[in-house]
Amino acid sequence: MTIHRVRWNSVVALLALATMVGCQGISTSNPTQQQPSAGQITLKPSSVSFGTVKVGYNQSQTVTMTNSGGSSVTISKATVTGTGFSVSGLSLPLDLSAGQGQSFTITFAPQSTAASNGNLAVVNTSATSPVNVPLSGNPATEGALTANPSSLDFGSVQVGSNQPLTETLTNSGGSAITVTQATLTGTGFSISGLSLPLNLAAGQSQPFTVTFAPQSVGSSNGNIAFTSSGLNPTVNVPLSGNGLSAGALTASPSSLSFGRVQVGNKQAVYETLTNSSGSSTVTISQADITGTGFSMSGLTPPVVLTPGQHYTFSVTFTPPSAGNDSGTISVTSDASDPNLSIPLTGTGTNAPVGQLSVSPTTIPFGNITVGSYGTQTGTLSATGASVTVTAGPVSNSAFSLSGLSFPVTIPAGQNAQFTVTFTPQASGQASGTISFASNAANSPTVASLTGTGVYTVTLSWTASNSQNVSGYNIYRGTVSGGPYNTKLNSVLDANTNYTDSTVAGGQTYYYVTTAVNSSNEESVYSNQAQAVIPAN
Repeated sequence: MTIHRVRWNSVVALLALATMVGCQGISTSNPTQQQPSAGQITLKPSSVSFGTVKVGYNQSQTVTMTNSGGSSVTISKATVTGTGFSVSGLSLPLDLSAGQGQSFTITFAPQSTAASNGNLAVVNTSATSPVNVPLSGNPATEGALTANPSSLDFGSVQVGSNQPLTETLTNSGGSAITVTQATLTGTGFSISGLSLPLNLAAGQSQPFTVTFAPQSVGSSNGNIAFTSSGLNPTVNVPLSGNGLSAGALTASPSSLSFGRVQVGNKQAVYETLTNSSGSSTVTISQADITGTGFSMSGLTPPVVLTPGQHYTFSVTFTPPSAGNDSGTISVTSDASDPNLSIPLTGTGTNAPVGQLSVSPTTIPFGNITVGSYGTQTGTLSATGASVTVTAGPVSNSAFSLSGLSFPVTIPAGQNAQFTVTFTPQASGQASGTISFASNAANSPTVASLTGTGVYTVTLSWTASNSQNVSGYNIYRGTVSGGPYNTKLNSVLDANTNYTDSTVAGGQTYYYVTTAVNSSNEESVYSNQAQAVIPAN
């Protein structure tokens, strides 16, 4: 026990000595203490890309600033450059102790479509250069939906048929849009080839089909309203079309009888097909002929007939032997009666067949005032044998035939008279033919028709009470009050009336007269008369 106490005291004394020695300035060995590292700023992310942002909109991203050093730092400045970039949520100066972080926001709000690049420069008091964060963004205009064409007019479409047209939707903006709805109104309209919702990238187009299939006669109107996420959320495409009644195809004559034709000879007649509808075209797609000895020429489908239009072709009967023959012309079209039949009959004979002639071969009418009419007569004569005339179709509706009741039989050596009337509905020359179909060897026998429709102005005036009046001159002008620079009469007119047949449709004329005495002295102009000529 005593020994242990002595050792303990020795240790205590030794420590005390060491302490005393240290106090007297004797150096001792102590471990070196490590100094803390300087503050260092890091930013995440190290660069910021905003991608595509629509003009008028904005996009924000969060940036975190951290002091990754061992001592505190002071952020004195944060500078943003570049059009459209801004910083928020950062209050400066900012002290960050070691390991401390601070988040803030960078926003991109483009004002134009020009590409944008910028930079964020963060300055702290312990660094010689700023920490930079590159910024980038791609401005884009907002998507906008356009339709081409802006409206659809289907024109006239026959009831029972349809007319398709192509419509195209385009994103004419700079960012993607979605077409969510297409609302269709209007009777007879339909859409195909458009699947919704439809995503359209900038500049992308999508065609589809709109069809008009009228269910009734008359005009139809409709609309397609497109709804999208574009700048213009609703785009309208007006629709219009006109339903027409089916065309009506008629044959004149409705049947063809060739009568008696001598074996070894042939007889040709004309058949006329007419679109007698008031609004629709008719397309003849096929025409066939059956029957022994019958043939046709001049009808080569497809043939399109507008409303009221005629089409004339030739049918020939060449009997191979004596006896009765029959056949049919079958015409297929898109008319209301799609299958038109024209019966054919003829008789082959070994007996001689007569000849038919017409006189005059050309029937002129000259000038006929529009709204009035003129008549001429002609004669049909049979030679060699009796001739039966079965029809006399006229090719121009301004002319008409009367005086014959078909069929009419003309004995050999005799004749039959007929009358042709010309009733012009407009000014100008008109021409046509009458094709007399018969059992003659030279059928059809054709007479040509000519005439001119004219407008006339009939003038009359009171005779001058002056002495020795030899006659009158008639003057015409196109301006009220003159000048009257057209003298209509080449010699003095002793009458007090005059007919001007040199006027043109759609014009207005002004007339005056003068009196001339035996000394060839001419009076002043009379009062003016006006004449308005209707247009054709």
